[in-house]
Amino acid sequence: MSLGAFNPTSELSENVRTRFYIDGVWRSPAGSERFDLISPMTEELTMSVPAGSEADMNAAITAARRAFDKSDWPHLPPSERARYMLRIAEELDKRTALLKRVWTAQVGAPQFFVELSTSMAAEQFRYYAGMAESYPFEEEREALQGRVNILREPVGVSALIIPWNTPLVLLTGKAAPAMLAGCTMVVKPSPETPLDALILAECVAAAGVPAGVFNVVPAGREVGNTLISDPRVDKVSFTGSTDAGRHIAKVCADRIARVSLELGGKSASILCDDADIDSWTQHVALLTMPFSGQICFSQTRVLVPESRHDQFLDAYVAKIESFKVGDPWDPEVLVGPVSIARQRERVLDYIALGRAEGAKVVIGGGKVPGFNRGYYVEPTIFDGVDNSMRIAREEIFGPVVSVISYRSDEEAIAIANDSDYGLSGSVFSADLERGKRIARHIRTGHIGVNTFAVDYTAPFGGYKKSGLGREAGPEGLAGFLETKSMFLPA
Repeated sequence: MSLGAFNPTSELSENVRTRFYIDGVWRSPAGSERFDLISPMTEELTMSVPAGSEADMNAAITAARRAFDKSDWPHLPPSERARYMLRIAEELDKRTALLKRVWTAQVGAPQFFVELSTSMAAEQFRYYAGMAESYPFEEEREALQGRVNILREPVGVSALIIPWNTPLVLLTGKAAPAMLAGCTMVVKPSPETPLDALILAECVAAAGVPAGVFNVVPAGREVGNTLISDPRVDKVSFTGSTDAGRHIAKVCADRIARVSLELGGKSASILCDDADIDSWTQHVALLTMPFSGQICFSQTRVLVPESRHDQFLDAYVAKIESFKVGDPWDPEVLVGPVSIARQRERVLDYIALGRAEGAKVVIGGGKVPGFNRGYYVEPTIFDGVDNSMRIAREEIFGPVVSVISYRSDEEAIAIANDSDYGLSGSVFSADLERGKRIARHIRTGHIGVNTFAVDYTAPFGGYKKSGLGREAGPEGLAGFLETKSMFLPA
């Protein structure tokens, strides 16, 4: 038995287990379809939850539209909306322990990882609430004739579509700025991870947020299409795969709806020939495969100078071998299972492909020995990788890393940029200015020099097929605002 032994009946409310949150009340589903949540540790059924139908989604969109068009919500001073947000943060604090358990139970996130990340949910609400007085929602400028007021107003009804890997933090990273902006929203969590959004709905209800502002309907792709194609939805904010993002972009383009996309990555970590390898292993080694590589910013291409290749590879392998692999409920485990059966098969297929392409497996390369149940894949490092190989070009979303050699800074930059993606990256050099120069040449939206961080106060997003727009920071708020010029007489 897994150490966690999550018990949904005793740990979750009946509302979270059996209903949707629509128009300020908990409603029973209109249909009878359900999602089975399967434990990635045991491959057994954790629980079954209702699946939203088109009728449920229509009700949620109707509620959000009415709340935006007919209620005072979008017209309240931002400071008043901020007061609701601070109450939501307090309610999230009360549920932190539960939310940590829910994350691991649904998708096998290691406890050490959820300990580091879960508190960000409440902190994002506090961060954006703190912008209520300082953000320039309205400013006056001198015009060529007279004056002009620049008004930044809510974009409207927003669809927030959340992936399965880090559902709570990604949801609050969208919901908090949308709420401060004055938007109303319909949340569609992934079928694999519906619980976080419903627990957040409990917090919203306890905070007294007006009806219709925040609605949650867990649903699959077909019902999701209803949401993104509905003309009553003004903005779609999506985090997930590039293929799904491409489809959403096409649907939104057809009706000129606002859209932001945070998509895939194939990020490069560059070690210069003067890099401190110990510093790199301390800051980045785990981030080559965080949460078993199921994080968009994973540094899955590691670029090393030929002159120090063997020294680096020995240190990297030793570091990965030191990671405890196993049950994610164990706080000492750094690498747990991948989250879904189909994901395990995808990762194993890519490992077989890498071998067929001629890359060398240095460590790992299969299922984890000793685990007869669960979606466990060994941390795997490929050496001798050419950047043209599919394992170096396609997002695997598993604990698989490609080591690529180079001869000069210019070649390293060229390899890093030779990708359809441009989400993240890192550069390590004893010469900080050299590292910064290289980082400036990398076509990516997020990069570290002699360190690595993801921070909700700084914008996050990608170039190329890694997405459109930015989340986090003031830029994340701007994505939920429209800009109006209002001219006044001199």
